[in-house]
Amino acid sequence: GIIAGLDNPTSGQVLIDGVDITRMNEGKLAAVRNSKIGMVFQAYNLIPTLTAQENVEVPLYVGKHKGSPSTRAQELLGLVGLSHRLDHRPSQLSGGEQQRVAIARALATDPALVIADEPTGNLDARNGENVLKLIAELREQTGKTFIIATHDPVVASHADRAIRIVDGKIAQIDNTNGTITQ
Repeated sequence: GIIAGLDNPTSGQVLIDGVDITRMNEGKLAAVRNSKIGMVFQAYNLIPTLTAQENVEVPLYVGKHKGSPSTRAQELLGLVGLSHRLDHRPSQLSGGEQQRVAIARALATDPALVIADEPTGNLDARNGENVLKLIAELREQTGKTFIIATHDPVVASHADRAIRIVDGKIAQIDNTNGTITQ
């Protein structure tokens, strides 16, 4: 909540792409969320009456995107391996495919940061692993920062850095180089 500007911290700053969002009004926060933060949800949050392509296009109509929303959506759906499912509605897609559409939608506005809240929570083990591999590939290809909130240690093990939070405070930081701080 705090990183996405949905909740306010009691102290400190939250910098997104070098901009402190803690003192912004709701209108400016909404603009930052649309342009600088992509969100991926456990329940996908796709609009059921829209196709995969149309779901990815939605954030492009809200912001100040230059170029064709349909071209951008097609590019992103290709990037997540769904160019053959552009015209399918969410009910016609598997859970793994719906999550890939949600990831493409999160990348639509070319955000600096993508926040994924339990992105594998509604998926079986195989599809969950596929989504984690996709996120890793996208991070490499796009250079985007991905923050994944999870309770699953298997998901956390895929991270370059895992930050464990207990009772609202950072309890432990594990880095891939083996360093552990407390």
